[in-house]
Amino acid sequence: MSTASPVVGVLALQGDYQKHRQMLDRVGVSSCDVRTADDFSRADRLIIPGGESTVIADLLRRFSLQETFSAYIRSRPVWGTCAGMILLAARVNDETVNPYGVIDIDVDRNGYGRQFFSDIRPGHMQLDGVDHRLDLVFIRAPRVTRVGDGVAVLLTCDGDPVLLAQNNVLVSAFHPELTDSVLLHRYFALTFAAEVTA
Repeated sequence: MSTASPVVGVLALQGDYQKHRQMLDRVGVSSCDVRTADDFSRADRLIIPGGESTVIADLLRRFSLQETFSAYIRSRPVWGTCAGMILLAARVNDETVNPYGVIDIDVDRNGYGRQFFSDIRPGHMQLDGVDHRLDLVFIRAPRVTRVGDGVAVLLTCDGDPVLLAQNNVLVSAFHPELTDSVLLHRYFALTFAAEVTA
């Protein structure tokens, strides 16, 4: 794999993985679907999309990808959005989900309510000294209830942390792929991941 031209893999078992690939295309970054153990080896970075965390976890088991997935997310740059955040968290308030514990946060699954209560809220993020306005799309989103030492809160919404990072892991409670802005896809693919691998 070439560091000059990184390939961003998108876990393509369930969820809105195609939207993430469309955003990466707009950034000008190569991407690939990740469905098999071999696919993981093609990806320099990985996005775990929103969807249904229990279904994604079940498919990882069904396709015997748990060990490969676990090894990857502990060593490579990874970004979990919505359901992806739930899978990467340390603890979840739902016994049907067994998270992988690669970022020291606790999460309330569907903490912002059912799909009926889904919402778009304004947010602001500082990158390279510039304040960027973002639309934050919440769909049955997880709510972070505890942030451990060493976890950076990059963005809050109404006082809640909604974009966080620790070591090689980035997580967001919202769906950046459902907006017009490619800011966060560019940040993950080109800035965050480069800092992690430097």
